[in-house]
Amino acid sequence: MSLAVITGASGGIGLCMAHELAARKYDLLLIARSTEKLASECARLQQKFNVNVSYLVLDLSLDASVKAVNDWIESNLAEVEVLINNAGYGLWGEVEKSRPEELENMMQLNMNTPVRLCYQMIPFLKRRKASYILNVASTAAYQAVPTLTTYAATKAFVVLFSRGLRWELKGTGVSVSCVSPGATSTGFIDRAGMQALKERAEKFSMKPETVAKIAIDGMFRKKAEIIPGFMNWFSVKLTYFLPKYLIEKIAAGLYD
Repeated sequence: MSLAVITGASGGIGLCMAHELAARKYDLLLIARSTEKLASECARLQQKFNVNVSYLVLDLSLDASVKAVNDWIESNLAEVEVLINNAGYGLWGEVEKSRPEELENMMQLNMNTPVRLCYQMIPFLKRRKASYILNVASTAAYQAVPTLTTYAATKAFVVLFSRGLRWELKGTGVSVSCVSPGATSTGFIDRAGMQALKERAEKFSMKPETVAKIAIDGMFRKKAEIIPGFMNWFSVKLTYFLPKYLIEKIAAGLYD
């Protein structure tokens, strides 16, 4: 049976993507840092969908973790058909007032880890007649976002990396897509230290189940970019037509 590898899969959008793929009868390899959450969710998925679900407890910001994923796939002779790079997080605050080691860790996880996982998984994916890479970015990727400056820049990298890799793999059977969610009801706000904005953000948030379904449907339709929700799609389109200064001023106001 075909295997889907999902990072950041113990909750939020990643876990909802796991449910979407399990419902389509994919075996799963879920990767995250939480042993307890992964173990319980794996058991629940196996019981509900009757598929094989394995997990790896890894901190993917560490270089050795990517090799551990590769080693697991080789030792289990897994037939990888889907790679979803969902693991990532944001940090809220001005760059000057941030801790550089925290920014660097976020940059490592948000940018370097997806690149390395794609590099490691492409040979496995090419063995399949049709296979898929889905990288998770954000609507923050389409303009500078003051106080989320570094996070937005990492997600802009994900969008451009995905588009370039998509062209490089054209004709191989490996389709590369990028999904850019807007505000979603996950643990992102708490992890980013944005509790002061939580009430405001929740008013505009989509459900992770909805985002996951749109993302997986778009991936299988081989879309280059997937932007869930009309308002999110519209806001991204505006960035192509309005002056950058105006877009950045609006973004600064949202996260002030």
